[in-house]
Amino acid sequence: MARQSWDERHAIFRRYLDAVGLHGMAGAEAAGLHPSEWHALSVITLEGPLTSGDLSTRIGLTTGATTRLIDRLERAGYARRTADPTDRRKVVVAPVPEALGRIDEVVSPARERIAEVLTAYTPEQLDVLFDYFERAAPAFRAATRQIRTRPRR
Repeated sequence: MARQSWDERHAIFRRYLDAVGLHGMAGAEAAGLHPSEWHALSVITLEGPLTSGDLSTRIGLTTGATTRLIDRLERAGYARRTADPTDRRKVVVAPVPEALGRIDEVVSPARERIAEVLTAYTPEQLDVLFDYFERAAPAFRAATRQIRTRPRR
């Protein structure tokens, strides 16, 4: 197989990101959530309980919008507010473990298909692939912060 040009690789990568984004939107819809709620639920599931302010920063919404988002996640049964164990004046939002089974049902087809795709790679290739994921995530977060600090048009 001939090596692709950078333009071809960029197009492949963009198609990949598009597919991941589309899957996230479909997952949110299947779970009865808005994509921003789906994203917030993903963040608190991966990061653990967060204060509303920390979640707001992480997902890029205002504190008011984040409060309303948490209200919706609570009403849907996906998240709950609890007192911060280190500072009782603060409240943290955490996923409801029993509800995460519903999310697993939604994403299990993708997990199965991606697991199938990954069987084509050697352990060494998987190491490189997951090293990329580990390095790319902070790079995307930094680029996102940079975009958000620019003046809007």
